[in-house]
Amino acid sequence: MIKVVGLGPGSIESITLGTLNLLEGSKNIFLRTKKHPTVKFLIDKGIQFETYDNQYESNENFDEVYKNIAEDIIEKHKTFGDVVYVVPGHPLVAEKSVSNILKLSKDKNIEVEVLPAVSFIDAVMEALKIDPVEGIKIIDAFDMKNQIFDKRIGTIITQVYNKFIASEVKLFLLEYYKADTEIYFVRAAGVKNEEKIKRIPLYELDRQEDIDYLTSIFIPKDINNTKDFNDLIDIIEVLRSKDGCPWDREQNHDSLKRCLIEESYEVIEAIENEDEDLLIEELGDVLLQVVFHAQIGREEGYFNINDVIIGICNKMINRHPHVFGEVVAKNSEEVINNWDKIKYKEQGLNSYTDNLKHVAKTLPALIRAEKVQKKAANIGFDWKDVEGPMEKLIEEIKEVKEVYKTDNKERILEEIGDLIFSVVNIARFLDIDPENALNYTIDKFIKRFEFIEISAQEKNQDLEEMSIEEMNELWNKAKSSISL
Repeated sequence: MIKVVGLGPGSIESITLGTLNLLEGSKNIFLRTKKHPTVKFLIDKGIQFETYDNQYESNENFDEVYKNIAEDIIEKHKTFGDVVYVVPGHPLVAEKSVSNILKLSKDKNIEVEVLPAVSFIDAVMEALKIDPVEGIKIIDAFDMKNQIFDKRIGTIITQVYNKFIASEVKLFLLEYYKADTEIYFVRAAGVKNEEKIKRIPLYELDRQEDIDYLTSIFIPKDINNTKDFNDLIDIIEVLRSKDGCPWDREQNHDSLKRCLIEESYEVIEAIENEDEDLLIEELGDVLLQVVFHAQIGREEGYFNINDVIIGICNKMINRHPHVFGEVVAKNSEEVINNWDKIKYKEQGLNSYTDNLKHVAKTLPALIRAEKVQKKAANIGFDWKDVEGPMEKLIEEIKEVKEVYKTDNKERILEEIGDLIFSVVNIARFLDIDPENALNYTIDKFIKRFEFIEISAQEKNQDLEEMSIEEMNELWNKAKSSISL
């Protein structure tokens, strides 16, 4: 049998009587490390043991250390039969080597007994007078990337045992907490004459001189810390409540459509202006719209924000089999082709025409035209090169000339549409976004028009009183002197 025991957080008093009796009556005792305050007590008691401290020197990372220790304990069991493995604290609290031993033992049908012990968590809670009923989260400093922080409960972070790790922990925490968040620096909790607890701002964590293997930190519950996603959900719920905002209560999915469109375009404008502060604000406005619609869905009983998140997570995983599956995609083009095939299947499209029809009619016409053309081109229905759409453009101009003087508005509408569609085709072949191109020209037009107006004002002239020839003369000057 393998028996696993813990030495407690560091004081002699925290070693249980059962653990002490077992150690005094056993052979084949192996300590994960001798770096523990009570190890001297074991030596004074005449208890013989070996340690795995050499593993820390011969391996590149802790995962390898704990893997090798577990495998060696299994080998020791094969050799000696009964083995005692000893760890600091509690065997089942932040002890990766014990987790590995339990897994290997289960696979090999080896019996393992874990004796009760006092954990350093008990010592920390006692030292800080923490009631775990109010909520407590325990995180290993080496597992920060896999954790989600929550300001609504207290958080203990273990194994902060050097300045490098403390710096890494600080950087992770600063992504969620304010830099001046008050935290507790805890060293040697539960060890008489060595225990040290001090309150420090988060930004000073890695500046402490007494960081060692007995160091942990505690972040108290603070609902007024940095706002998070749950705060936004709560705010929208309050605004929609009977005591909230009359305007917000009146809104529905339909009434908010224009808001979502406008906020999306404002994001684009912030991107084009390379204004990061404005981009943060505008992305927040778009996120607000998403949460707003989710709250309405929740009130109506059809869906909530979790359904939205689950849906997009599943979609991203399904649409990226080259990342989350076995599919190979060598370049972006193959990624897009795979995406379209998966999308085609997910949406239950039965024909290539269905695929074209699925492009949203609510898109701006230039964007919709480009997307439809690309989908048709993906199955081979396309010009060989840009010369084809160029010739088509000339043809469409002639057809517009044939009908523009008539009263047949329907035919004029059709031919103008054909003309613009041809222009979009040319833009697509030249890898130009037609929406951006047109907006560029609109901005250029406005700047040149502004030049005309300012020039007229300098001559004390009113634009409405100027002849078209005079305005054209100024327009030509603007063309030669103004660029975007």
